[in-house]
Amino acid sequence: MANIHRITRLSVTPVKGLQLHHPSSIELTANGVAGDRTFVLVDENGRLQSCTHNQRLLELRAAYDPARCHLTIRRGSDVVADGVIRAGGDVRVDLHGLRSVSATEIADSSWSKFFSDLIDKPVRLLRALEPAFDVQPATLIGTASSSELARRSCLGNIDARRFRMLIEFDTDEPHVEDSWDGAILRAGSAVLRGGGPVKRCAATTRNPEHGEIDLHTLRMITAYRGRRQTVLGPGATFGTYAEVLEPGTINVSDTLSVMK
Repeated sequence: MANIHRITRLSVTPVKGLQLHHPSSIELTANGVAGDRTFVLVDENGRLQSCTHNQRLLELRAAYDPARCHLTIRRGSDVVADGVIRAGGDVRVDLHGLRSVSATEIADSSWSKFFSDLIDKPVRLLRALEPAFDVQPATLIGTASSSELARRSCLGNIDARRFRMLIEFDTDEPHVEDSWDGAILRAGSAVLRGGGPVKRCAATTRNPEHGEIDLHTLRMITAYRGRRQTVLGPGATFGTYAEVLEPGTINVSDTLSVMK
């Protein structure tokens, strides 16, 4: 088993649930990537919203300039929302019952109205004051895992972007990342500890470009991997979590190595 791999893609988004950005470099801190999931949407009951049940979020792409507190939302090449974000009152956001993060309301209610009109239900846009990851600040998946899922499902290929993993890496061994629970990993200049499996949700069934459901990924995964136990309960698992032991810079084409 090769213990050195090449990082092939990084994935982040300023607004949780919107289309992903694929930067050439990220700064990974102990609490996640600076700028990733800076904004979240919650419904009237405070439940976190994502693309799982809201297809139209995947039509949009966000850009945020923290120096100017300026958020821009685009649909394709068209700007559909744009402006300065001003903080309102302090709130807490529950992340699937696992932990909560501090956040602020957005003073300008037009932002919440924009997203409410978009997905046809009342939601509030909040600015998280720390990265809004659920279980661990990093996730990893190997290229061979997506290839194996495609092979087992008699498909030519599967776009791994639908799994919305922070770090993708090149490997010939399907699901090698499953063997890294507790292992010490170096990704660029960051040091990670491999965690448990990621329980997948219906967001993976949606096309990463337009949000339509076009692949029965959960059924396909369990058809050959079964249901596995995770911190979120049993389910279809694909990819792994990782804890950040030492913050650092990670670039596309950097090595990801298993240290011990």
